[in-house]
Amino acid sequence: MYKKICLLAAVCCSLSAFAQKQQDYPIQPVPFTSVKLSDHFWTSRIETNRTATIPASFARCESTGRVKNFQMAATHTGKFCTTYPFDDTDIYKTIEGASYSLAVHPDPRLDHYIDSMITIIGKAQEPDGYLYTARTIDPIHPQAWAGPERWVNEQNMSHELYNCGHMYEAAAAHFMATGKRNFLNIALKNADLLVRTFGPGKRTVAPGHEIVEMGLVRLYRISGKKEYLDLAKFFIDARGHKEYNTKSKNPFENGVYWQDNTPVINQDEAEGHAVRAMYLYSGMTDVAALTGDKEYIAAIDKIWDNMVTKKIYVQGSIGAVGDGERFGGNYELPNTTAYNETCAAIGNVFWNQRMFLLHGDAKYIDVLEKTLYNGLISGVGLDGKSFFYTNAMQIRDSFTHPDIERERSGWFTCSCCPTNIARLIPSIPGYMYAQNGKDVYVNLFISGSANLKVANKALKITQQNNYPWDGGLVFNVDPASAMDMNLKVRIPGWAQDKAIPSDLYSYEKSSAQKIEIKVNGKPVEYQMEHGYAVISKKWKKGDKVELTLPMDVQRVIANEKLADDNGKIAIQRGPIMYCAEWKDNTGKPSSFIISKDVVFTPTYNADLLNGVMVLKGDVKSVNVDEAGQNINTSNTTLTAIPYYSWANRGKGEMQLWFPEQVKFVDLLSK
Repeated sequence: MYKKICLLAAVCCSLSAFAQKQQDYPIQPVPFTSVKLSDHFWTSRIETNRTATIPASFARCESTGRVKNFQMAATHTGKFCTTYPFDDTDIYKTIEGASYSLAVHPDPRLDHYIDSMITIIGKAQEPDGYLYTARTIDPIHPQAWAGPERWVNEQNMSHELYNCGHMYEAAAAHFMATGKRNFLNIALKNADLLVRTFGPGKRTVAPGHEIVEMGLVRLYRISGKKEYLDLAKFFIDARGHKEYNTKSKNPFENGVYWQDNTPVINQDEAEGHAVRAMYLYSGMTDVAALTGDKEYIAAIDKIWDNMVTKKIYVQGSIGAVGDGERFGGNYELPNTTAYNETCAAIGNVFWNQRMFLLHGDAKYIDVLEKTLYNGLISGVGLDGKSFFYTNAMQIRDSFTHPDIERERSGWFTCSCCPTNIARLIPSIPGYMYAQNGKDVYVNLFISGSANLKVANKALKITQQNNYPWDGGLVFNVDPASAMDMNLKVRIPGWAQDKAIPSDLYSYEKSSAQKIEIKVNGKPVEYQMEHGYAVISKKWKKGDKVELTLPMDVQRVIANEKLADDNGKIAIQRGPIMYCAEWKDNTGKPSSFIISKDVVFTPTYNADLLNGVMVLKGDVKSVNVDEAGQNINTSNTTLTAIPYYSWANRGKGEMQLWFPEQVKFVDLLSK
């Protein structure tokens, strides 16, 4: 165990030294391997991911033929036996998540199993580095989306480069966790093939499904090979040069679906397939940080502003339209047909973390936190083995769109979301802290300890809290010796009467509670900078910071341009959005009216849904008699649970937006 920790530390130090020599993000995240959690909310999820999600993902990769595809590719016999050419990535993503798990929870059996998977993957790789089972199994009769030859259908649906990108991400994670090069060498061999194939004077393509750009940057950080960074930028710059039907409003015909309708530096709106978009914008942010490309920065700033002001749901989900799994038009955020792919929420976390590292503004972490605690973890059941591909905004017995899931599934024919969850969850501690010289940022509030270095001096920060249920936060600051440091603690937008960093959603009333910060028991003056409370002093061992955030139950209202939400409210407490589910509300939460005078009482229930804060309030319910002839209202109690926890107790209605009053009644026959 000691040897492994030393090896990991050596790898991290080597990468850190390389990063210091290169232009990079001005702010650097504190690695998740330097953070040890002790809370219940996240440690239980990370442990469930380790013991349930990852083993189940590997088992399903085997039982569904995903592993068999690699085995057949090694012998060039058989027929591609799954549905999509990107099914290879489900193995890659699960290896990535398992590697993150290994980094903090050594498991010789899992380590051996991963090596066995890497051996199978390596045998499927062609001599020049090409790795794509949908073609290699039978090059004469490849899978339909693959195209007759390498790369010819890449700009459309082959996903050859998408597979490469996820492989690079997984190989980098495995190398970081174990120090082994067995998977990394496979990835580097493949990346070298891409360098020989694509670039100025060679083949040009705009990748149909982005992520290879992010993966190439990961390999660049490890190897220092600038050709990888250059190729990532080349792929990004290739967008917007293909001829499309510019007059068509069909996103497939005009290139919008692929973010290929115009060069990236001219794009100013979040458009097209939402997952592709998030991976593209994340790759652009990486390349901008590493090259200083100001045109990239100007573009992603505009795109981010468009998304947050016009195209994000109240619980942090994106990608409203099911046709193409894509962003809709400005303010096109319907509830009954909301698509909200889980992978898009994960990509939103990736991108907002990068935007924070680039700009140092808390608003990006505000969006990250909203997505993480609501529209992202709603995608995985509390058992760790059941999932949502889409994340609904409402489910009604009378009507639910056929594309919107009412209950969780163990696996999907297209299972990108479950395996994406498997790789995201164990990395969450890496989003908590960041640093720029003597500036130390505290972004997420999770009990546990982190080990940093400031001016080459060891620093330990220990958080004690019951977040997200309680706003009382304690930070114990323990430097090895007295040090000057600027502690920057994020004051969440939700605690400053900002439901989101725009006017898309707002609170009906301002909070009456005050934010209070104490150092060593005494109130302290602090400066607010870009959403952070900055406490500058010479810190000594035993210093304690106490922060109290208001935990009012807030009524959220939407911009009037969101037609589906006019006259309605959503319920928020702290970072958590709430919904009402059939199980607690006589089966019909869609019948509730929440008038302006309703007061909600929070009560923690340790025995419900792995422990949740429940909200209860006295409301009106609209009732129809058994004969279906008369309507009346009655007094009832609404019980609200965190949105992320719905659909863990069976199938039934769920409601997130509630009317404040009845303006009219639609008469439906069923």
